[in-house]
Amino acid sequence: MSGSTKRGPRQVIGGLRRLVEETPPQRERWVDLLRALAIVLVVVGHWLATAVHYDEDGLGGRHVLEVLPWAHGLSWLFQVMPVFFLVGGFANAASLSASRARGVHWRDWLAGRADRLLRPTTAFLVVIAMSAVVARALGGDEELIGTAVWLATLPLWFLAVYFAVVVLTPAMHLLHRRWGLAVPVVLAVVVGAGDIARLGFDLPYGGSANFLLMWLAVHQVGFAWQDGRLPARWTVALPLAVAGFGCLVLLTAGPYPVSMVAAPGAQVQNTNPPTVALLSLAVAQTGLVLLLRDRGDRWLQRTRPWIAVVAVNTVILTMFLWHMTAVVVAAAALYPTGIFPQPPVGTAHWVLSRLPWLACLTVVLACLVMLFGWIEWRARTRSSRGPAGVDKDRRPTAPQPTCTALTIAGLAGVQVGLAGITLAGPGHHGPAALSTGALLAYLAGAVTLSLIQRRCLSETTPAEQRKAGRRSAETP
Repeated sequence: MSGSTKRGPRQVIGGLRRLVEETPPQRERWVDLLRALAIVLVVVGHWLATAVHYDEDGLGGRHVLEVLPWAHGLSWLFQVMPVFFLVGGFANAASLSASRARGVHWRDWLAGRADRLLRPTTAFLVVIAMSAVVARALGGDEELIGTAVWLATLPLWFLAVYFAVVVLTPAMHLLHRRWGLAVPVVLAVVVGAGDIARLGFDLPYGGSANFLLMWLAVHQVGFAWQDGRLPARWTVALPLAVAGFGCLVLLTAGPYPVSMVAAPGAQVQNTNPPTVALLSLAVAQTGLVLLLRDRGDRWLQRTRPWIAVVAVNTVILTMFLWHMTAVVVAAAALYPTGIFPQPPVGTAHWVLSRLPWLACLTVVLACLVMLFGWIEWRARTRSSRGPAGVDKDRRPTAPQPTCTALTIAGLAGVQVGLAGITLAGPGHHGPAALSTGALLAYLAGAVTLSLIQRRCLSETTPAEQRKAGRRSAETP
């Protein structure tokens, strides 16, 4: 799948066909479907939760849960980020184990894994920042630009957490190999302790560590699924599902809110920071995932559904990064012009209008994916060819202290940048509307990682690349 950077429809279809044909029988297709399904549900959930309006003050918006209390329970269906972290743990464990077996240094594995995340993310941030600069130069209102940029970059909160989890994967996988399921159990206990500190003793920063620890716990469970310590048998899956949902019902009948997503105005939220209620949902979802695994895998042996899963996964991060930008674009085009109706939120007319709203957003997102999806496609195929492929096929290199130190510095810069952009919140924070310091930290880290890969990793031969391509199809 080499060739030019931009690919036409024939090349893309041909590439997808080859990916489908080269899928080995031992690949865990269920993981790929869950990854795609989780992101699609998150995208649709965010779209449905956004209520846009236009009046004399201009464009505005509200969170649907702020207006419709009865919709809080629906968040149990759309809060599927635990599933993404679960399958992320499975995939990262499989990839890391395969790399370790080939003698690849953990530094090189991290660089390759980060490369696949950062290429589409860097393009996204650069385009958003440049658009904000141009809009301001053309006389746009700072407050409106800041709000639009904040809304467009909302998905970065997830990436900031997931990136941290990926960076910690080598160390956490070592703990898993030694202690197994005891690791997520301990993490769950610490999450509960954070809840007690915050809700029981009203400590200002009680539970703040849960922003990372809760997702780490779910990610660790993915490790156990991958190596068979958590088998996909109904005798394991059914008790997990029942226990998870049972605890969730009890907790939400007590001190925890029903909504599993951030609800504006709520004093206690299950995602900010994550709570044991959200962790209970994760346990229940894990049980369902394991319970349905065999049936789902049999269905995915069919060609058509597998082609669809492969197609979505090749641009999955692009879809996620740009889906709120699609809301900004569609709102600016449909509401001020009067094309789209504005019935009161919650009325039958408003509910019916969600279907054309989703259709419009799908069209806009499809255009954005066509514009920027090739970047992620190239990053994925590149990781199975060689130049960025520490994840798959680069010839192992001896650990070099300088390269290791610079890799860690690059990863730290990216992490600080993502966290800074996310924590800045709404507002116009600089020439690009984003936090200038955070944006520069991110870009410096991303550039450092790109340069390190070129300087510290050796190239592969064509024969090694072909072997790596076969190995890449085996690892989710």
